[in-house]
Amino acid sequence: MSRSNKLAAANSCRETPSDRARQLLTTVCQLAGSMSFIDEIDDEFRAARLDIAVKSHSTPPLFDWLVDVLSFQGISDRVARDYATKHGRATWSQLEKNLKSAECPKLRSYWHYSDCRYDKTSQTCAEPEHFDVCKLPRLRLRNGRLNQTAYSLFLFVRDVAGGDLVDWIRGQIEAAVVEHERDLFAARQAALIAPLRHVYGVGEKTLSMALSTLLMGAREAEPVWFETGKNMVVVDSLAHNFLHRTGILHGCGTPHAYGQACYAEGGCAAIIRKISASIDCRQFNAAFPSVFPRFVQHSIWRFCAAEAANICNGNRIDDGLACQDRYCRLGSKCDRRPLKMAQFQ
Repeated sequence: MSRSNKLAAANSCRETPSDRARQLLTTVCQLAGSMSFIDEIDDEFRAARLDIAVKSHSTPPLFDWLVDVLSFQGISDRVARDYATKHGRATWSQLEKNLKSAECPKLRSYWHYSDCRYDKTSQTCAEPEHFDVCKLPRLRLRNGRLNQTAYSLFLFVRDVAGGDLVDWIRGQIEAAVVEHERDLFAARQAALIAPLRHVYGVGEKTLSMALSTLLMGAREAEPVWFETGKNMVVVDSLAHNFLHRTGILHGCGTPHAYGQACYAEGGCAAIIRKISASIDCRQFNAAFPSVFPRFVQHSIWRFCAAEAANICNGNRIDDGLACQDRYCRLGSKCDRRPLKMAQFQ
């Protein structure tokens, strides 16, 4: 073996799983990362006038934006946007007015609101004697689940957050205390997400993405929010499957199936945060913070998603086989693990 090959082999032996993961994720950021990521967030923030809403503690615009974003889950953005443009959206002022005359006992408060069971197709609910005068069904949203989500979120903001979403977010972030500072951002994310997870029909992935955008966009008025938002990691099936296929999950964490374990100790979110701490994201855009887990996670999504780079996903790779793409830029660093192999061995 030549001296150069021996040196390469020696370096390879010294390489840790974290080193390899850092190289893989750096390459993913270079290939698929959006270098205008923060600019895109700022554009959305200003277009919805959220900058003014945060500074003035005006809850209605924040609610209107958030409930609109949450309506996008489970369907393409274009379809959701087109339907809302044609039929209207749920708004704070509309729901506030409707609830003043509500007779249904489930609409008395956030704590009363459960098991509504409104079904748009059959026009039925759990309180049929109140159905004809109830205004919840009169929202012309895409499906009945969204009607329930809008009212549940409104009642949460009114009753749990005291009608001031800015103060509630600030309080949740400040109340998050952990023993080790490295766990602080995960604790802050959990402090925001955990209570809202009980809002009817809200998915953790969409909620995390929306809050991350809100927190980062508000950095001028609320600097601590930005630190929380940039560290919020959203794990969808694409990110989980990527970490499995590349071997990062097995080398740097605890192998698990996609689900709540992704946010547990040794799960996907913890791995992304840990590896992101060793990647200086200023190399991609000088305006980025040096440690930027949300950008790294978003780059993974763009690398995998069919509507973005469309490289690492089930449409391109047979889940039962190792990836056959010989030209993938991740090269020999990727383990090419079949997705359906025994994940817990």
